[in-house]
Amino acid sequence: MPTVFNSNLLNDICSSLATDGYAVIDDAFPVTFMTDLQLQVKSIEAGQFKLAGIGRAVGFQTNSQIRSDEIMWLDESRAENQSYFSWVETLRLTLNQRFYLGCAEYECMFAHYPVGAFYQKHVDTFSHTAVGLSSHRKVSTILYLNPNWQPDDGGELLLYRHGEEQPFKRVLPELGRLAVFLSEEFPHEVLPAKRPRYSLTGWYKTKS
Repeated sequence: MPTVFNSNLLNDICSSLATDGYAVIDDAFPVTFMTDLQLQVKSIEAGQFKLAGIGRAVGFQTNSQIRSDEIMWLDESRAENQSYFSWVETLRLTLNQRFYLGCAEYECMFAHYPVGAFYQKHVDTFSHTAVGLSSHRKVSTILYLNPNWQPDDGGELLLYRHGEEQPFKRVLPELGRLAVFLSEEFPHEVLPAKRPRYSLTGWYKTKS
């Protein structure tokens, strides 16, 4: 289990967020850590992943016309994951210090997109009027777990700016690639893939 992550990673993320509102960084974490994540996701048996939904609380629902991925929350108690959650906490404190975001907690999950699965254009925040709660996701993180991913395999993450119809950024879900972006600022979608697609997806949140 790795105990030391790239010391420059925090600064690289914050610098890109300050300039662009998003960061895409290749080979973000040590190979040993990425290998363990791959072993974890491969060990998940059929039926353990749950169909992902949309909305929150009383507004939660599943709708395969909007998203057709499956999820399983990452086990925070697993010894192999402790270094990641320690790094996550360090990043939380750094983000709050640099950007005054007020992030209080972090949650993350394995996301599995079977062949042909997708997620239509959306933002990672919840409408106040839709669920009676204020939006609380501030920063989204996606760490990709797909070795030898090729452009023809599809499954790209598309980032948009509000009010624009065309994406300004396409992110291929290659192993070790980390995408971080301000949750409220960038609508995004996931295109269908020709291979099963995996990621570790998370959010920094304020308290509702």
